[in-house]
Amino acid sequence: MSDRTGAAAGATVPERKAPTMGVFARYLSLWVALCILAGIILGQIAPAAFQTLGRMEIAKVNLPVAVLIWLMIVPMLLKVDFGALHEVARHWRGIGVTLLVNWAIKPFSMALLGWLFIGWLFRPMLPADQIDSYIAGLIILAAAPCTAMVFVWSNLSDGDANFTLSQVALNDLIMVFAFAPIVAFLLGLSAITVPWQTLLLSVGLYIVLPVIVAQLWRSRLLRSGGPGALFVTLRRLDPVSIAALLTTLVLLFGFQGRQILAQPFIILLIAVPILIQVYLNAAIAYLLNRALGVAHAVAGPSALIGASNFFELAVAAAIALFGFQSGAALATVVGVLVEVPVMLSVVWIVTRSRAWYERPQAGTG
Repeated sequence: MSDRTGAAAGATVPERKAPTMGVFARYLSLWVALCILAGIILGQIAPAAFQTLGRMEIAKVNLPVAVLIWLMIVPMLLKVDFGALHEVARHWRGIGVTLLVNWAIKPFSMALLGWLFIGWLFRPMLPADQIDSYIAGLIILAAAPCTAMVFVWSNLSDGDANFTLSQVALNDLIMVFAFAPIVAFLLGLSAITVPWQTLLLSVGLYIVLPVIVAQLWRSRLLRSGGPGALFVTLRRLDPVSIAALLTTLVLLFGFQGRQILAQPFIILLIAVPILIQVYLNAAIAYLLNRALGVAHAVAGPSALIGASNFFELAVAAAIALFGFQSGAALATVVGVLVEVPVMLSVVWIVTRSRAWYERPQAGTG
């Protein structure tokens, strides 16, 4: 029996407002590329200004970045409905597959790919003093499952909205407790010093507090104006969130400019393990769901959630742990650069393979 669900009564997502890709999100890779260019140019023209911003810290937390990260993350978390957790039991097979990929496979496979490509194959072509930092950034990127954009990917693949909502809510709940231990464990295996105090501060500042603030705000909006008020607020906040992300990238590349100009192929080399990781984990989730007889409307979002990353959180954690000028921060930004085109290609594969997915398998009735 498959996990097939239609538009159930009492669904938590309004049917009339399915998530779509706006202009900013659709061309996110273009905006990121322009920010890379702008950051590099501004960093060369006004290095003193960037150094001043870099020194604005309290307890190793850069204040301008903290404000920008909150402007990025809170609108994303405002979309998460923890009330959807009651749907978990209805989709237990799809949920189980996605949890397996997100928490037991993805961070560890990314660490392995990082060690293989960055630590070995590409080592002669990369700055020796940044190798460990690049690997750390890849690990941080893979340890944070996607929260907001996955609603768009699910809609584009005709996914079950209730499954997507419940899976994202469960992932975010797990992330509060699992992000720091997984990152610390894998960094430790990579012989990278784990700044525990900064890591825990990052989890509190960029996961726990934003989740609390977003859920309190969401509850207030729903009580005062219902789903319509929430939708209007989210639509108004989307440009703010993206503008904060792009501003953060300009700052980051203002610091990274000299290194990139000296070795312009760094971004391409870092992108290789990220690309392999996306397609690998999407394939694992998709094929496992098919083997378990899960409906395509659940398997599609499961594969997409398993492959994508919460890059806003990853960028924030990398900057907090290793700094603006670190290879870790650069590695997480490469994840932002490839996110949209790569995930759209996964959506294309999932939708085009639907007939094959729903074809009866050998040995089944």
